[in-house]
Amino acid sequence: MFQLTLGADHDLVSSSLNNLSAFYQSQGNSEGAISFLTQGLQIEERHLKINLGIGAESQKQSFLATIFATTDSTISLHLQAAPNNPEAAQLAFTTLLRRKGIILDTQTNSLQRLSQNLTPADRTQLEKLTETRSQLATLYYGGLGKLTPEQYKTRTTELQAKATQLEADLNNRSAEFKQQTQSVTIEAIQSQIPTNTTLVELIRYKPYNSKAKPGDRYGNPHYAAYLLTKDGKIDAIDLGEAAPIDQLAAKFRRLIQNPSIDIKPIARQLDAILMQPIRAKLAPNQHLLLSPDSYLNLIPFAALVDENNRYLLETTEISYLSSGRDLLHRNKTSPTLQPSLILANPNYQTAISTPSQPQSEQRANQRSNQRTTDLSKFIFSPLPGTAEEATAIAPKLSGATLLTEAQATETALKATRSPRILHIATHGFFLQDKPTATPKSSRSLDRANVILDINDLPLPTDRPYNPNDNPLLRSGLALAGANTLNGGNPDSDGILTALEASNLNLRGTQLVVLSACETGLGDIANGEGVYGLRRAFTLAGAETQLISLWKVSDNGTKDLMVNYYDKLLSGTGRSQSLLETQRKLLADPQYRHPYYWAPFILSGDWTPLH
Repeated sequence: MFQLTLGADHDLVSSSLNNLSAFYQSQGNSEGAISFLTQGLQIEERHLKINLGIGAESQKQSFLATIFATTDSTISLHLQAAPNNPEAAQLAFTTLLRRKGIILDTQTNSLQRLSQNLTPADRTQLEKLTETRSQLATLYYGGLGKLTPEQYKTRTTELQAKATQLEADLNNRSAEFKQQTQSVTIEAIQSQIPTNTTLVELIRYKPYNSKAKPGDRYGNPHYAAYLLTKDGKIDAIDLGEAAPIDQLAAKFRRLIQNPSIDIKPIARQLDAILMQPIRAKLAPNQHLLLSPDSYLNLIPFAALVDENNRYLLETTEISYLSSGRDLLHRNKTSPTLQPSLILANPNYQTAISTPSQPQSEQRANQRSNQRTTDLSKFIFSPLPGTAEEATAIAPKLSGATLLTEAQATETALKATRSPRILHIATHGFFLQDKPTATPKSSRSLDRANVILDINDLPLPTDRPYNPNDNPLLRSGLALAGANTLNGGNPDSDGILTALEASNLNLRGTQLVVLSACETGLGDIANGEGVYGLRRAFTLAGAETQLISLWKVSDNGTKDLMVNYYDKLLSGTGRSQSLLETQRKLLADPQYRHPYYWAPFILSGDWTPLH
């Protein structure tokens, strides 16, 4: 009845169909609204596949921004206008599964296809991209040096443009090898959900009111949850306005990092808003595959407290996904894996010499290329707990390579190829996107121990502030030579940024453990997760990442990691091993507070190692 037959497949056609949907919705005709919106979304989906198949990530982001509104209106049509309509639920959930995290998924698949069809010319392009990103990272942390502010801006702009073009060329090349992939449908994802398991998709969206005036049709952002089980049952819940939830979550994050504060009252408040409504829809004893959105990526759900005053850790296994679409990529054939690699306890002052730069030359450069005043305060102190941690873990991993002190270099990490497990125990950091701030002194043995307070960390004042800096440049890990930038060596300056990490070759690596601080942080993009280390290691090909959400205790983390590997290597699942380890720490009076056991979350494949 409502089928509109048009030959054109133009974005104006999809806009017209979407407008017709809004008209029918304003008239209370849900059937007509769903019919026209379905047709409009089908056209947008075809355009989405075309535009995401080519170009650089920034270009994909620009296109995706043009269709955010229809994602919001589709979810709104279901939750606000037709909450009991199965077709509206199917349409909203399908749209969510196809669009949430789509850029990360597309980029990862593109790199995978390219790696399987790499020609000498492609390899040269990839090496150029890696080199350009390393130069950009070195410039970012090295400051002005002998450059004027104008020269610095020019050089930065040139490198960013070169990297964008190389990335676009490689993505276009990858598109030539595009393979037929499984369609993203509710049925396809449902088939990958294990028994006694529920997929929970959280989404931040703007409610759409078709009856309001044109400028007032989109309301304040809300959070919603979509639930899917193996039997195909769909439940959806509007969780309310996002702003008060984000504020409560931010307070929860702040307080949980102080082990002297009783966290349970605020953890209970947040649970009552977020998880209690979801639990009401769950069957007993469900393993949750949780895909957070927006700021909710930064909280450990296991530390929330239920109505019986129990941490969710005590009753529920929670594994994290970027999107429910991740389930379609499980059980893929992995390349031949190399022995595991452990980097720990780097010597932050000195790295071993490399063929391209003799040690004597490094020392000379360290004297002449010292950091500027602000960067000289960005000091990483030794972490003796990481040495003990690595010594305890290495014998458990058959044939593992252990690199510590001056050998724990950026060069060694970049040279690795598909280790079975990659374990990095060091300082991690995330720089807030701020032009200036006053340094705060705080020296301890936390694994994010830098003299600057990470939460208020400025960008260096000796270089021009650029709000368009790639966010993957502002997350990273400190390796050997980090305190001296390794003499200014552009290939191995001791700072591995997330941007550089995304170029690592970790195809098939089953687990990356970032035993450091704040490795789960980064810039938040609604619907696209966190632009930081967790995204970078996913792009690099790792199946699973164990990452942290705040500054962790050095000794507490050592104990957690040793116990985790004991569970993991006994054949227990990657997620279940973490759950059992955290429960063990919860039972220990020394580590009872969630500050010690809750910072680490597991993102990706939750099953046992292959």
